[in-house]
Amino acid sequence: MKFSKLSQLFLVSTIGLLVATLLTSCEITTIDYVFVASSQGSGTGSPGQIETYDADSQTGALRTGTLAVNSGGSNPVAMAVTSDYQNLYVANQGNSSLVHFAIASNGVLTQKDTVTFNATPISLAVNSKGTYLYVVGSPPKPGPGVLGVYSLGSDGAIGAPFAGAIPAIMLPDFPNDTIIPTGVTVLANNSTVSGNAVFVTAYDQSAYNPGGTTTSTANPGWVFGFTVGSGSALTPATGSPYMAGVKPTAIIADPTDRFVYVTDYASNELIGYTIQDGSTLDFMVNGPFRTGNEPQALVVDPRGLYIYVANALDSSVSAYNITLATGAPSTVVNVVGSAVNSTDTTPVAILVDAAVGRFVYTVNYQGNSISGFKLNADSGSLAPTQATPYPTGFQPTALVSVPHGNHALQTVTP
Repeated sequence: MKFSKLSQLFLVSTIGLLVATLLTSCEITTIDYVFVASSQGSGTGSPGQIETYDADSQTGALRTGTLAVNSGGSNPVAMAVTSDYQNLYVANQGNSSLVHFAIASNGVLTQKDTVTFNATPISLAVNSKGTYLYVVGSPPKPGPGVLGVYSLGSDGAIGAPFAGAIPAIMLPDFPNDTIIPTGVTVLANNSTVSGNAVFVTAYDQSAYNPGGTTTSTANPGWVFGFTVGSGSALTPATGSPYMAGVKPTAIIADPTDRFVYVTDYASNELIGYTIQDGSTLDFMVNGPFRTGNEPQALVVDPRGLYIYVANALDSSVSAYNITLATGAPSTVVNVVGSAVNSTDTTPVAILVDAAVGRFVYTVNYQGNSISGFKLNADSGSLAPTQATPYPTGFQPTALVSVPHGNHALQTVTP
């Protein structure tokens, strides 16, 4: 009789667990695939990897998706996707490679082609038409930073580098200074502002070199602007380069192509610019704006209403409203919970999900993880997603997302 009762209890427990599992499975609906670049191992030359995560439409929680793939080199540091979300590009510092992956509808990545960049790649971006890939890198020897432009085929294949002359990332009054690019962004081809432009953040290592010597009296932080002409020919924008604090680390334009934002890692600031005549930058009034300590990355939500900054030293995310008339950011105060949006250790990249713009994710370099937040569309405030943070491979450095299914992408019309 005792055995019979235990058997019944075991049977009931098993059935309950099975039902709960089935219900949980039914409730989870993937709305985005999130791809994360990380180093697979800690040894020199260890292969990098791209991991895939499924984002739940209701909670924003992440779960491991398809099997990780080799990044095509070692030490991947940057990724970008085409606007149709069918192609992914990865920059590997270990072998200076730029690798193209096709993205299947189920999130599976297939490596297609690879080119070798003529410098150490740091950041990359794709124009909205998916016809050009822009890459910036540190110089192979002391001197100007490197900007590369590659044509992209209709299938996303990386073609030949731009055959014409590309302006150097250098200071005209200090041509011998060593310039280290840190980020690149491209205005949309259907810009509401006349023209097209590419902007690159960089710092002058000859003027800013903590722990080392300096040989230059130049301002250390800069934004270099270029207008895009026929055949993707680049011409320095009027007034370029523009001062950008001490050590700018990342750059992004808002969806309307009216404003550009830059994080200054050394000064703990967010610098805002308005775009004039399609490519000329002017400082925003009342800026720069305070961030947390050592801001490393930033993102503007797809509707152009909010800015989120990942602060590496604080392990936090700063949230801001955008005043649409001027572009000026103002700090968002969370109605519920702490105004400090804590992440795992050392967030170095950040995104807002591409499908509905309701979730924010950071990759945390020293935490070996992703931190997730649910975005309040009415206020811009953040709340932790279910079960955050989520484990990743060793030292993740970059992440991107692509929508899964037929979702109305969130955009803003000024």
